[in-house]
Amino acid sequence: MIIWIKRLAIIMLVICAALFGIGFYIMHKPNQPVPVLNYHQINDRDENALTVHTDQFDSQMKYLADNGYHTITPDEMVSAWESGTPLPEKPVIITFDDGYADNYRYAYPILQKYNLKGTIFLVSDFISTYPNYLTWAQILEMQESGLMNFESHTLSHAQLDTTSPEETWNQLYNSKKALEWYLKTDVNFLAYPCGFYDEELQSKVKEAGYKGAFTVNFGFADKDANRYLLDRVPIFGCTNHTLMRFKMRLQYAPIFAPLAQIHKQLLDNNHTFIAKFIPTP
Repeated sequence: MIIWIKRLAIIMLVICAALFGIGFYIMHKPNQPVPVLNYHQINDRDENALTVHTDQFDSQMKYLADNGYHTITPDEMVSAWESGTPLPEKPVIITFDDGYADNYRYAYPILQKYNLKGTIFLVSDFISTYPNYLTWAQILEMQESGLMNFESHTLSHAQLDTTSPEETWNQLYNSKKALEWYLKTDVNFLAYPCGFYDEELQSKVKEAGYKGAFTVNFGFADKDANRYLLDRVPIFGCTNHTLMRFKMRLQYAPIFAPLAQIHKQLLDNNHTFIAKFIPTP
């Protein structure tokens, strides 16, 4: 038993070393991969997996401001890739999914405090409809500031692997058109609801006029990647999400992403003992 554990530990060390090498290469590629931070709710009330408390969000934004990070929008990132112009030093994109009202009450003032840009993926039918979601007045105020950018998260956050082809098109196309009508600007990007995507859905997203789409896959957005499968770095977990964990995910996502995937697969297959040997932030 002891010999078997030692062998397992050696195998895990070799795997980790290889992944660290791959991650180091990815992080230092000349095309400059971009960390796209993925938030949902920012408040001190909810204690769920999608929430970051306001003091933690403030400390995270302060870290970005104090350490020379430059916030950009998805449009600025893709436009730079396509034109070949360089991105600013240490680029980062801050995204929020769903369009919760607390994004206006708590996240927006903190972004203003540090002069950082953010992007909110809106569920268009929820706007000015439910009390825990943004209103059009709030959205337009944030847009007017120049700090907040808005993109699509479909009409009603439908899980697109369960909808008919007609409804899928409705969710993609009409959310884009509704947002463009209210915002008086182009809406070019989508965040996949529930993280679902397949080749057919990617084709429909492109056909609906989007320049790209974001997943919930753990990693950096890469110039060489499929524009309709852009990775992000999840930053949520309520009080469990310390500043150190934030720093590790921000800086080393290409290293930890494959480790997190292996860890999840082991847990899904009830290999809990082996999963303990996989370090994940």
